[in-house]
Amino acid sequence: QVQLVESGGGSVQAGASLTLACATSIPDSMYCLAWFRQLPGMERREAVAVMYGGGGKITYADSVKGRFTISHESAKSPVLLQMNSLKSEDTAMYYCAAERRTVATFLRQGSCATEDYEYNSWGQGTQVTVSS
Repeated sequence: QVQLVESGGGSVQAGASLTLACATSIPDSMYCLAWFRQLPGMERREAVAVMYGGGGKITYADSVKGRFTISHESAKSPVLLQMNSLKSEDTAMYYCAAERRTVATFLRQGSCATEDYEYNSWGQGTQVTVSS
């Protein structure tokens, strides 16, 4: 497992922007990296944005497409989630997650997983509250 520490959450008005950051201890780019969120009252975490550290397909939840952007420049850099045009329904606890994946496995699967049980490294979460 790797260490993940999120930051950047807060309380904002609808329409505002926030950037979440996830500091990681991943040693190289062979990781699936993801931002999940847990909505109030929900047990499961839903994938917001998922990417492979080595590049390739990025997957976004339909509800955030065009508004959120995940990025990660290198193994030593944080995983960022740029959130624009925030809505009240984006209110949630946001979590960073990572799972090691070889290049061969990633290419065979075509993309990183979007199910929370596929990830075994998690941060502690950062709260995002959007008021309308």
